[in-house]
Amino acid sequence: MSDVLVVSEHRRGELRDVSYEAITAGRELADARDGDLHVAVVGGDVGRFAEDLNRQGVDAVHAVSNGEEFDHNVYQSAVGALLEGTGAEAVVIPNSVNGLDYAPAVAEAHGYPLVTDAIGFEYDDGLTVTREMYGSKVETTVDVTGDQFVLTVRGGEWAPAEGVGDATVEPVEVDHPESGARVTGFEEVGGGDVDIADADVLVSVGRGIEEEENLELVEDLADALGATLSASRPIVDNGWLPKNRQVGQSGKVVTPDVYIAIGISGAVQHVAGMKGSDTIVAVNTDPNAPIFDIADYGIVGDLFDVVPELIDEFA
Repeated sequence: MSDVLVVSEHRRGELRDVSYEAITAGRELADARDGDLHVAVVGGDVGRFAEDLNRQGVDAVHAVSNGEEFDHNVYQSAVGALLEGTGAEAVVIPNSVNGLDYAPAVAEAHGYPLVTDAIGFEYDDGLTVTREMYGSKVETTVDVTGDQFVLTVRGGEWAPAEGVGDATVEPVEVDHPESGARVTGFEEVGGGDVDIADADVLVSVGRGIEEEENLELVEDLADALGATLSASRPIVDNGWLPKNRQVGQSGKVVTPDVYIAIGISGAVQHVAGMKGSDTIVAVNTDPNAPIFDIADYGIVGDLFDVVPELIDEFA
């Protein structure tokens, strides 16, 4: 029996989706190890966060009341204290900017191996982690010997946790060392009018749109569907849409109910950011475009003919 500790993540007063996905990964790992699943929430409105996390089918929730936003020292100290207090030997952390800040420090402090950016794993007398390399062109596996490790999991690769629970919620006091670094505030960098990661329906446009003035056609489709407009990297690189609209490895990972790809070929860098969508619809003139390999519905045709038909259908 070997327990697992998942560290949740929050930002600006809300738990992030990757927290629930990490719980799903942690539950799989804990079940495979015949152990319990502990979840930590550090800082912010810990009472409200803990109540929410307690409904996700976990065995215990640990609430550490230190500060409002992320602080490296607090997270490292909290995880260390919880490893000692719970007896957990494996740590699952979101593969986010924050997670990648403190996960290496936790691994170093405890002498645990660290595997980052997992998109899948298997556990059978040891951990085998699946990762991607070379711009998601190649999948590799990493074998971890022993029960002790720190694992960061990529967002959008596991379904969000669902379930009910009556786990204990335990307040935890943690002393953390003072340092020259301190959090003075939070500033959203590269933000904008919308967060495409929160959208239920995305209409995404690629280089097939040809000219910036043609974007209006796809915008009309998004309006007809009540959807949010997003894009592949070439559109953003051309300056036709802002960075916060970019889907893909160098943009945002999205998991909408419906993802409509208009004039997008399906390069691996883009697919890495949207392959977790529930339903994928693709429109492309090339029947051999890679996007059709993952699409649930495909339309082989000129977007300038197809999109007006879709607008008429849904307007």
